[in-house]
Amino acid sequence: MDFDDIPSSALEQVAMMEGILVASATGGSPDNHIYEHLRREFMNDPVIRDLLPSFVRTYRNLNSFWPHIKQEADNYAGRRQIISAAFTPLVDHLEGRNNAPADKDATDILERFDADGVHAVWAKALARRNTDPEGAITVARTLLETVTKRILDETSVPYSDKDDLPKLYSSAAQALTLAPSQHTEEPIKAILGGAMNLVNGIGTLRNRLSDSHGRGGALPVKPSPRHASLAVNTAGAIAVFLVETYIDRQSKP
Repeated sequence: MDFDDIPSSALEQVAMMEGILVASATGGSPDNHIYEHLRREFMNDPVIRDLLPSFVRTYRNLNSFWPHIKQEADNYAGRRQIISAAFTPLVDHLEGRNNAPADKDATDILERFDADGVHAVWAKALARRNTDPEGAITVARTLLETVTKRILDETSVPYSDKDDLPKLYSSAAQALTLAPSQHTEEPIKAILGGAMNLVNGIGTLRNRLSDSHGRGGALPVKPSPRHASLAVNTAGAIAVFLVETYIDRQSKP
C-alpha cells in the first residue's frame, strides 16, 4: 500500500486505519507509513482527534501498538473486537448516526460565523452526546463561552478571563440588545429572561454532572445521553440565537 491508495473521504480513511490496525494485531502489517500519515492527519482535526480510539492517540506507530493489543487479548478474534468497538463512536459520527435533523441548520449557521472556533466546538459537542455524556455537557458550556467571547470581541466589549458564563452572556446580550431590561413588551422580556435562565442552568448542570471538576462522593445523578442532549441542544439553540442576532445587527446600517 502506498500514499496513492489513501481515499479522500474521512470515513474511508478511518476504515483504512482500522484495517491496518487489525492486520497489525493479527499477524503484522507492512503499512506503518500509512498508519503514521493517517494518524498525523486525524490528530490535527479537533473533532476526529477526540473520537479516535485512545490507543491511536497514544501509539504513534504499529511497533508500539503491538505490545498493547497483544496484552489486551491473546487471540485474533478478541483483538478484532477490541479494535472495532474502539472505532465505533468515530464511525457513527462520520456516518451521521448521532445527528438529529435540527443539527444541520445549527451547524451551517455556526460554521459560517466561525468555522475554526465556534463550529469546531459545536461539532465536538454533537459527537459526544451519545458516547461521552459528561464530556458533552462540558463542551456545551464551552460552546456558549466561545460564542459570547467571540461576539464581545466583534462588538469591542471588554471582558475578563475570570468572568463566568452568566456574566459573559449578560454582556453579550446587552451588546446585542437582548437583555430583558432593554425591552418593554412582556412576552419578549419573558423569552429573553428564559434564555438567560437556560444559560445559568447549563452552567449549573455542567458543574454538577460534567467531568470538568473533581468530585467527592457519589454523583446525585449519573449523566446519560438524554442529559447530554438536553445540554447540547439547548446550548446550540442559544448559540444560534446569538449568532443570528449578531449577523442581523451587522446587516443593518
